[in-house]
This record gives sequence, structure tokens and C-alpha cells, in this order.
Amino acid sequence: MESVITGRRAAILVACVLSANALHAQFSRPAAPADRPQAVQLPVSGRTSQTGSVTAGQAAIPGTTTSVTTINPVIQAQGPYTGSAEAAKLPGSLSLREAVQRGLEYNLGAVGQTQAARQAQGQSRVARSVLLPNVVGTLSETVQQINLKALGFRVQQPIPGFTIPTIVGPFNFFDLRATLAQTVLDFTALNNYRSSKETLRANELFAEDARDLVALAVGGAYLQVIAAQARVDASRAQLATADALYDQALQQRNVGLVAQTDVNRSQIQALTERQRLLSLENDLARQKLNLARMIGLPLGEPLQLADPVPFSPAPAITLENALKQAFELRSDLRAAQAQVRAAERALAAARAERLPSLSVRGDYGVIGTNPAQSHGTFAVVGTLRFPIWEGGRAEGDIQQAEAALAQREAELEDTMGRVESDVRNAYLDLESAARQVDVAMTNIQVAQENLDLTRQRFDAGVSDNVAVVQSQESVAAAQLDYINSVFAHNVGKLALARAIGNAAEGLDKFLELR
Repeated sequence: MESVITGRRAAILVACVLSANALHAQFSRPAAPADRPQAVQLPVSGRTSQTGSVTAGQAAIPGTTTSVTTINPVIQAQGPYTGSAEAAKLPGSLSLREAVQRGLEYNLGAVGQTQAARQAQGQSRVARSVLLPNVVGTLSETVQQINLKALGFRVQQPIPGFTIPTIVGPFNFFDLRATLAQTVLDFTALNNYRSSKETLRANELFAEDARDLVALAVGGAYLQVIAAQARVDASRAQLATADALYDQALQQRNVGLVAQTDVNRSQIQALTERQRLLSLENDLARQKLNLARMIGLPLGEPLQLADPVPFSPAPAITLENALKQAFELRSDLRAAQAQVRAAERALAAARAERLPSLSVRGDYGVIGTNPAQSHGTFAVVGTLRFPIWEGGRAEGDIQQAEAALAQREAELEDTMGRVESDVRNAYLDLESAARQVDVAMTNIQVAQENLDLTRQRFDAGVSDNVAVVQSQESVAAAQLDYINSVFAHNVGKLALARAIGNAAEGLDKFLELR
């Protein structure tokens, strides 16, 4: 009986040793090396349709039908640059500096590009993690029962004194272990990381460029409100003059000095001026809403501007110097260059898939039935991996990377052309607007003098009020032309600041804010 029990214990011990060794091999041996990192494939184009845009365009002036000005500029914002996260209420009047600062903080265009840069930073850290040591700790407690017959354990002839059972256990053991994995040499992973760094740099530069676009959008919206307010003020003055002429004609008609047609003509002119005022007041309200949306102000709050931004000469800068500064400072151009470098590193990563890679993996830990009866074990594995045939995967990755690089190089050339075009267009508009301001100032003086003379003739009964109405229209058109010319000049300076680069920091210089 004792021999049977002893034999049974021996069989259990043998089974436990076999099982423990098998499980120890499972838990303590370093895992087989994972598939080698594949080259990261960049999008074919570095441009997306979600980033939005801000451009200096041209549009008709609301309520104006006789203006001779042909520039009629407007800042056109699209996509996220038209919206914002809601900010705090405005404590008082709004200055241009404060409007731009609020835009840089709350406008969705700037916010979106900032978050895109943060995302690219996270992706770069993930790519770097492949090259750094990876350490993992594990603690496991195992309880197991074994079917020896299922494991293939057979005894053909019984051993005297031994009775080997079919089922062994349950028994238990624990394993406390730390595993280290380190990539020693992998050019694909290395170039993936370098590509991610250039992509991060490109996104940071796009975030800087977004600041310039926000400055252009918010600054342009601010100037549009100023111009709209000036048109409203001028229209109110013209309405007051038209009402006065109508009252004068009505009084003269009552005493029989003028015909009814003169009264009707004056009344039509006064009604026309009132319609124009209503249109311009509506435009002013819409421009204020547009500005509030860009900088996150509550739409129901009244908005008063603190800076009138009158006419001031443009900074003395030649076209050649402006182009030179633009090619050095424009963040979108430098971002396009970084995207080309990222595509070059991605292509190098794809080509490196054909090269061998070397990695090391090891572990150390203790294993036993309990902590007091445990013993240390370790394993170290070095793996040299060299591709032989992978079904053409490397060739496909190379082809995709080459296509992305060719597109990025084409987009870089296009960006260089756009930068030069922005500078030249802003420079031409600025010069034209400056000349139009001079002409408009002279035109206002002449039109006002002619209005005074025609009113004197009408008061003296020498002529009817046809000339007076025409002269009044000329004064109104001259004033609107002057307002539009000053607005065009300020927009031209703002557009030139954006075209050169660092527009958010250059507003004081170009607009001469006090």
C-alpha cells in the first residue's frame, strides 16, 4: 500500500515538473519577435479641405450704385475661420489689438491647427517609442489540473510498485517577471521617426500660419465694420441734407416759387437716401455679427469699436524686399518644405524595408509555488531579421511613398508661386488704393463746392432743383468713394502684412495703431 502511494506521489511530481516546465517556457521565454515595423504611408497630398482659408477678394459695396471705385475689397474667410469657441463678454469697446488677440485664442481656425500640431506631436512620440526600450512587468498566479493522457503520456508496461494516474492536480505556481525589448538597428523605424518629426514641424508651422490667417480675417472684419459705420454716418448726413432740401422745396411750393415737380424730385431724393441708409445699417449689423462670430463674442451683446483706423501711409518697403521677406518668413512655405522632407524620410523608410533589422529581447523573474519557494530565471534572445520574400510589400510601399513625395514637391512649387502672387497682388492693390484716396479727397472737395453753388442758384430762383439733386448725388458718391478707398488702403496694408508673414505681430507697423 505504501509503495502504491509513493509511486502515485512520484507520478504527480513528474507530471507537475513537466507541466511547470511547459508553463515556465510559456511565460518566461521572450515572445517571438513581432513583425517588423512597416514604413508609414503619408497622404498623397499635404493639403486638406478641412483647414479653411482666408483671402482678400473683391465684392460690391452694399447700397452703392454710383461708385467709380473698382477695387471694392473684402476679406473672405471660409471654413473654421468663420467660427469660434465662445469667449468671455466684452467689458467695453473693442480695440483692433484686442479683437486679433481674441481671434488667436478662440477662432476655430487657430484652435484647429493648434490641436493638429498636438496630434502630430503624439504621433511622433509613438514613432519614437519603437526605437526606445520597452519594459513590461507581469505577475501571474496559475492554478492547473492536467490530463496526462491528453498530453500524450503513456506507460505501455506497468512498473511494479507504481500506479500512474491519468489526472494530476490541481496544483498552483506564481511567476513575477520583467521583460525588456529593444530595437538595436531598424532603418525603417528610424526613418519613420524622422518623418514624423518633419510632419510635426510642418503642423507647427501651419499653426503659425493660421495665426496670420486669423489676423487677416479678424483684422479685415474689424476694418469692414469701420467702413460700414463710416458709410452709415455719411448716409445719415446725406439724408439730413435731402430732408432739408425737401422741406425747402415744400415751403417754396407753398408760396408758389417752384413747381410741384421740384417738390417731387426732392422727395424722391430724400426717400432714396432713406432706403440707402436702411441698407447700410443692415450691412453694418451683419458685419458686427461676422466679427463677433470670429472672435467668440456673444451675438446678442452690443459691439462698439475703439480704433477708427484712419488713413495712414503704408510702410516704406520695396517689392523686392517684400518678396525676400515673404520667402524667408511665410510659415505656410516653410511648412510645405517640411512636408517635402517628411515625404523624403517616408520614402527612405519604405526602401529600408529591404534591409536587415536587429532586436534584443530578454526577461528576468522569479517562479515557484509561492514567494518563499521561488527561484530566479532569465532568458535573452537576439534576433536578426532579414527579408527574403514578402509578396512585393516593400515595392508597393516604395511606390506609394514616391507618389506622395512627387505631390509634396509639386505643392511646394505651387506654394512658392502663391506667396509671390500674394505679395504682388497686395502691393498693386496698396499702390492703387493710395492713389484713389488722393483722388477721392479732391473729389469730395469739388463735389461739395458744386453742391453749395447749385443750392445758391436754386435759392435765388435762377434754376430748378435738378442740378441740386445731381450735385447731392455726386457728394454722396464722392464720400462713399473716399470711404471705400481708405478701406481698400487699410485692407491692402493688412494683406501685405499677411503676404510677407508674421501678420499677427506686424499690425502695429502696417496700420500704425496707437
